[in-house]
Amino acid sequence: MSVRLRADCRETDVTVIGGGLVGLAIALGLIRNGLKVTVLDEGDIALRASRGNFGLVWVQGKGDTCPEYAQLSRLSARLWGDFAQELESFTGIDVQLSQQGGLLICLDDAELEQRQRMLCAMREQAGGDYPFKVLDHAQLKALVPAIGPHVAGATLGLEDGHLNPLLLLRALAEAFIARGGKLLSNASIGEIRQQDGGFSVVAGHDRWNSAKVVLAAGLGNKVLAPQLGLSAPVQPNRGQILITERIQPFLHYPTGHVRQTGDGTMQLGDSKEDVGFNSGTTTEVMAQIAHRATRMFPLLENVRMVRAWGALRVMTPDGYPIYEESRVCPGAFLVTCHSGVTLGAAHSGPIADWIAGKPEAFSLEVFRAARFDV
Repeated sequence: MSVRLRADCRETDVTVIGGGLVGLAIALGLIRNGLKVTVLDEGDIALRASRGNFGLVWVQGKGDTCPEYAQLSRLSARLWGDFAQELESFTGIDVQLSQQGGLLICLDDAELEQRQRMLCAMREQAGGDYPFKVLDHAQLKALVPAIGPHVAGATLGLEDGHLNPLLLLRALAEAFIARGGKLLSNASIGEIRQQDGGFSVVAGHDRWNSAKVVLAAGLGNKVLAPQLGLSAPVQPNRGQILITERIQPFLHYPTGHVRQTGDGTMQLGDSKEDVGFNSGTTTEVMAQIAHRATRMFPLLENVRMVRAWGALRVMTPDGYPIYEESRVCPGAFLVTCHSGVTLGAAHSGPIADWIAGKPEAFSLEVFRAARFDV
């Protein structure tokens, strides 16, 4: 005889599905709005994009074909200082935020010229307000003496920065719990449905009833979204990262390919691979990453590698986020992006405020998934 296990029912104002950088930032912002919030996280079987990223708070070049995304990235960068202080005040965790600028290093003149043209176009698009500098080799060497002799130059984004993403994830979770949030791990979602003017989410043997639900499950949103009349056409894109032993500090600006962490290790990466859900590493790509890094900084040639990993980005077809409330199931929200660090402060601020019911701080219409309906 089979026995049907009854799901215990629990109540909350908002159920957030996904306990990574995106979900926790939004959940913390919702608590700031006076809401009772529960975060359901899949646990260690999840793909964990939040634990495999590069840690950049990056503005320059983002949104070159979407002015609204450029504005959102810049807004979030401006909010990051206060957000980092808020997290530290609740948790005592310093996420090692530094925002003194970031470098996109170009190995040849053609690359530098192309980069300059793009940023100049973005500056014109922004009405002249888009701070960056173009550095030739001599100017770059004055800023970073360890730069390699065969580097053409770099663009310096004055709003860029970086932080420690693992400390950020820990700080978000601890701040959320400290402010009264409920975070449940190993909560694999079975069903989401609309009922009684709200939503019912089944996770394991528990059922959570809430007035609102937020899908922030990264690549998992693709399967969950249709249950709520939403679409999340996201695909995995693998990036591989190499980590070196600790060395004396020499690189005080993050770059798009190499950064020195707060504990002195070097982080090398920025590969982009369409390999499905394979999050492994390959010798070929690791060699390419190391080759580019040593051309930029020859002193890395004799530095030992200590570990490497692959992680999957959450990518939409155009690379831009999806922010959308379901028109079929009002109160259900979809949040999908691949820039969980850069956009973290905005997610906890204006995006969470919008989900809580406040007027949009800026139009989100361009970020609806309907843009892919062609």
